[in-house]
Amino acid sequence: MVQAMTKKRSKKRWVRQVTTDSTHPPPRTFMGSATQIARTMARKDVSPRGIGSGIRMIQYFINRAGKGLSATRRRELERAKRILQRRAAARRSAS
Repeated sequence: MVQAMTKKRSKKRWVRQVTTDSTHPPPRTFMGSATQIARTMARKDVSPRGIGSGIRMIQYFINRAGKGLSATRRRELERAKRILQRRAAARRSAS
């Protein structure tokens, strides 16, 4: 009898070990709509280093959630990222 060989994935993920104090999103920030998330992440008290920091925090949240993130929630988070990216591009072109 031939057994199917499966590659066992490590339970350790790099994203679990990351601890940061550079951004301070309020609780349940990532549960709102894309516009609410983008508005919150663009605030100076949440992302003191600017919009790019907010974009990275959203991406970090997506990575951290992994496969447990529903498709609709992932879509909403991606929309929030695009809103912030457009805002950052508009700021760059205005400067």
